[in-house]
Amino acid sequence: MAAGLLLVLSGPSGVGKTTIAHEMLRRFGGHFSVSATTRAPTNDEKNGVDYSFVTPEVFQQMIDQKLFIEFAQVFGRSWYGTPRQPVDAALARGELAVLDIDVQGAELVRDKYSDMLGIFILPPSEESLLARLRLRGREDEASIQRRFCESTIEMQRARENGIYNAFVINDDLAAAIEEVACLVGAKLKAHVGERANL
Repeated sequence: MAAGLLLVLSGPSGVGKTTIAHEMLRRFGGHFSVSATTRAPTNDEKNGVDYSFVTPEVFQQMIDQKLFIEFAQVFGRSWYGTPRQPVDAALARGELAVLDIDVQGAELVRDKYSDMLGIFILPPSEESLLARLRLRGREDEASIQRRFCESTIEMQRARENGIYNAFVINDDLAAAIEEVACLVGAKLKAHVGERANL
């Protein structure tokens, strides 16, 4: 068993996952896994902070060298992957490692890290999710509708696949953060107890 705790956060775009992830790191310390992707950055994204933006050729080299915990082509477009080395290093140090990934990726991670803590962040309703996507102002209406459709499919898959330990509704961000923090704190405490009994 890894010394640290692997926290996998999933949820539809615009639901607050990244904000919650960074608040967990602020409270508990640890490592935030920066995914590699072949898609182009948006205007407000920083390479190496939000994602590691790489060419399809570099991404394929990383696959060939088995450098990913999981990787997938998302909705037939760009590729995304979770680099293995930084996560395993954080866990070996006994730290919290946080992954902000989709359901498909979380399923693959669960296969390799059976004691991960999986939390799925839900919007209060599908209508509120659609409103949040529009408020972000990043995409045209056709793209928003496509992303909304993809999100509803992903939420259904998350409910049915059995890999998430908890579902947290982000109706109020502060309350959602507290709920996730309680789950993480309890799991970290249990990990410490398990290590003490080894």
